[in-house]
Amino acid sequence: MTAIGATRRRRLSLAWIVGLGITAILIGANAHLVYVAFTSQPACVSHLKLPDGSTDHFRAAKSGC
Repeated sequence: MTAIGATRRRRLSLAWIVGLGITAILIGANAHLVYVAFTSQPACVSHLKLPDGSTDHFRAAKSGC
């Protein structure tokens, strides 16, 4: 095998390894987002409850749990 063939094969292998690594990171990040989406409770938001009804603060759309 020539030195040029070995260098070409090494570059191709490195490109595949980098590509697979990037793909694995993207799949892992998406899996994490799906996990968080299913385990979180977006309807359960704590908010400020003022008895006087003042509107100087932002409030949650729904009541807390």
